[in-house]
Amino acid sequence: MVAEQPHVSTTLLELPLIEIRPGYWQRAGELRARVLAKRRKARLGDALIAQSCIDHGLPLLTRDRDFRAFADAAGLDLLIVFARD
Repeated sequence: MVAEQPHVSTTLLELPLIEIRPGYWQRAGELRARVLAKRRKARLGDALIAQSCIDHGLPLLTRDRDFRAFADAAGLDLLIVFARD
């Protein structure tokens, strides 16, 4: 008998929440501006995610290569996972 895999939503609910620190919105806006100034793609949502990781010293695990611009601009610790075919 094969063990049942936990549902993604259950797994996500078990992850700890990270708090927004004072000045977060300002730092996220400045981060986005730095990336845009280098003529790189910088979606607002991506900037917010990147700033949260930077503020807490957390690596970002993603398949989205657009986050490389934030790693270059601000030292975001980025772990890019490649999809299996």
